[in-house]
Amino acid sequence: MTKSTQPMALRLGLWIAQLLVGIPFVMIGFMKLTTPIPELAKMIPWAGQLPVLFVRSIGLVDIAGGVGIVLPALTRIRPGLTVWAAAGCVALQVCAIIFHLSRGEGAFTPLNFVFLALAGFVYWGRLTLAPVNRGEVPT
Repeated sequence: MTKSTQPMALRLGLWIAQLLVGIPFVMIGFMKLTTPIPELAKMIPWAGQLPVLFVRSIGLVDIAGGVGIVLPALTRIRPGLTVWAAAGCVALQVCAIIFHLSRGEGAFTPLNFVFLALAGFVYWGRLTLAPVNRGEVPT
């Protein structure tokens, strides 16, 4: 399917989904990376119960996913990385859901399911229906 035959609504929906995943992932990741653990544990209880290195590493993973799902497609530099980042965001959300459910924290999972659906849509859409090609003008 060429760009001219792709529905504008699909391309717009994918960009919106990319931003709805990318921006919160970067913000949440930055918070996990920089907030002192006692303060972070007040907002995210599990952060005070796990090793600091684990919490900080998850912050880096969140930031990488958030940047990766938007920036390659936006800049048209290695745009295929957006598909890989979306796949990583899907995997991260599956792991987060399992983690929370295993700890009896099912109430924390609704947002994970939203991110899972959005990242899955980006993965599917950018892989099959509306891939971003190198050098194209972003739309």
